[in-house]
Amino acid sequence: RQEGWPLDRSTLYSTVTSMVSPDEVSERPECGCYVQGLYLEGAAWDMERACLTPPKPKQLIQQLPILRIIPIEAHKLKLHNTFRTPVYTTSSRRNAMGVGLVFEADLATTEHTSHWILQGVCLTLNNN
Repeated sequence: RQEGWPLDRSTLYSTVTSMVSPDEVSERPECGCYVQGLYLEGAAWDMERACLTPPKPKQLIQQLPILRIIPIEAHKLKLHNTFRTPVYTTSSRRNAMGVGLVFEADLATTEHTSHWILQGVCLTLNNN
């Protein structure tokens, strides 16, 4: 509403911050919001390189650092070296009604997106 964009021409862009704890957030973002408590399944997040990496053995789920979500006009969004990661409500990837997809987050990667698709990488709101 603030920008006056039509909803059908708007989308969300997300970026993983270097902040791990909510205490590290000093002020509200001018545009968008911060999201904490997402769990990364099927991959790990490299804090130094700020991108997806293969998970460590026997570590299936990892908590993602704080994610910043920014609304943007769809025609202005140009993504390179990014995997559009589905965000589900639960680890079963659907609820009792068969619906579970919340939105798609943009995670940086050095691998081709097909690598992460075959790994089944996703984000979840719960780690159960």
